[in-house]
Amino acid sequence: MRGNSKPVSLTRRLIIDLMRAAEPLVVVRRTMRLERLATARASRAVRPGWSTILIKAFSIVARDEPWLRTYYLKWPWPHFYEVPKSVAMVAMVRDDIDKDAPLFLKVSAADEASLDIVEACIRHGKTAPLDKVPSIDRALRITRLPLPLRRMIWAIGMNVGRQRANNFGTFSITSIASLGTETVVARVQGPSLISYGLVRPDHTMELLYHWDHRIYDGILAARVLRRLEEVLNTVIADELLASGAPRPPLA
Repeated sequence: MRGNSKPVSLTRRLIIDLMRAAEPLVVVRRTMRLERLATARASRAVRPGWSTILIKAFSIVARDEPWLRTYYLKWPWPHFYEVPKSVAMVAMVRDDIDKDAPLFLKVSAADEASLDIVEACIRHGKTAPLDKVPSIDRALRITRLPLPLRRMIWAIGMNVGRQRANNFGTFSITSIASLGTETVVARVQGPSLISYGLVRPDHTMELLYHWDHRIYDGILAARVLRRLEEVLNTVIADELLASGAPRPPLA
């Protein structure tokens, strides 16, 4: 059957490079019970997105769990490399670049910022001119380079601990729940990925946690998710309640 040859767009080339460099991950699922958090968020006139909330909560959990800030590196010999702070990579779509391809925005040390600041950072990444969003701009500039040079840069970035934290983060977060689906199997460059569903009427949310099994085992992953649920319903809910303006009454 005769077909048509199509060029690979810049953003699709980036995704291909990401998949080639991605790490093997396994996944666990937890039904998060978030009644207090959902109630606190609903009380806000302006509500932070769920990615914002989960980024900050997971960064708080990672302060006490150094394995969540640890990479497995292959160069110059197999070893672990721990970094002092969490760095999130948020999957987002920018219509001005490619409405069908996700890009990843870097958000550093979210546990040290307010939810409003984290939300503003994500909003800036979605709407600001590309040259004002360094993590996305840098990734696209590298993707324009010839293949052999890209391969060399990716290999260095994935195996030099400091560069890996700067360019690929310590965890990623994504969701396509608004389209009625979940990401069940995934590959990313960081040691872990959070994907999540919609909050149901009973205030539960399905959360999938993908992690690099070479670094730690399922017992730690289960502990992390239990602690994450606790932080969401206490620290994050408290911040929402303390800073939230009352919602205007219905007309």
